[in-house]
Amino acid sequence: MPSLLQSPRLRWFATLIAVALLTGCTIAKPRTDDPLEKYNRKAYQFNDAVDQAVIRPVAAGYRKITNPPVRRSVSDFFTNIRMPITVANDLLQARPKQALQSTGRFLVNLTLGMGGFLDPASKFGIPLEDNDFGVTLARWGLPDGDYLVLPLLGPSTVRDMWRMPVDSYFFDPLSLYADNHHYNGLQYLPQAIYLITLRSRAIDAENFLKSAYDPYVFMRDAYRQQRLYRIYDGSPPAAVIQQMQGLDDDNFDPEELLDQQHQWEKAHPKQATQQ
Repeated sequence: MPSLLQSPRLRWFATLIAVALLTGCTIAKPRTDDPLEKYNRKAYQFNDAVDQAVIRPVAAGYRKITNPPVRRSVSDFFTNIRMPITVANDLLQARPKQALQSTGRFLVNLTLGMGGFLDPASKFGIPLEDNDFGVTLARWGLPDGDYLVLPLLGPSTVRDMWRMPVDSYFFDPLSLYADNHHYNGLQYLPQAIYLITLRSRAIDAENFLKSAYDPYVFMRDAYRQQRLYRIYDGSPPAAVIQQMQGLDDDNFDPEELLDQQHQWEKAHPKQATQQ
């Protein structure tokens, strides 16, 4: 039976999490290197319709029956239990220091943190790192390829799409547990709860998406920025940022970009005030 984290329907829970991670970041100008945009926009619209009809209501219900401390503890548990994914990719990238730190964080929270529901590792100053096979491929020198919206899975690139099957099949404890235990489908319950927590966290960032004059462009550029910052440990070279944002393009006009946003805000005053 395939792993639940490889199930396209449940993977869509995590689609908006990139936006939640970027609430404090400046979103780049609309990209021009999007040859699959016609297909991507259709996939985005389909994913959004499924999310609004099915997935978001489940996440909203989860928020109603839980309080912030409970949600934080559940989130901390899943962050910790998935730490072997980061450790494995650190080793694949020949980063022994980071692998040792993440291993230490995992063990501290697993023991002193009551199975990971608490986060004493942060109080001890052990940094939290998030790594995956897509970042591994990037650090091996593989280009990201075209931006790609996967049906029910959400934003990705031709390179990043490989992180889902590789990390799930080889490194994710939740997937390995589900693949090796059979309880009439209940073995997938932890994975479902994990994905619900991801989607519930993204609810707080929805106004940023709604206030964008083009939500597809916002999501695309937010995702690519988030991935770029992860690849470079939060400090990408200035030249890479300029290239990503199109600032090295002689035809780039920042005033035109601002004018587009202002025109959208005038046409959608209610959504613009929700920022």
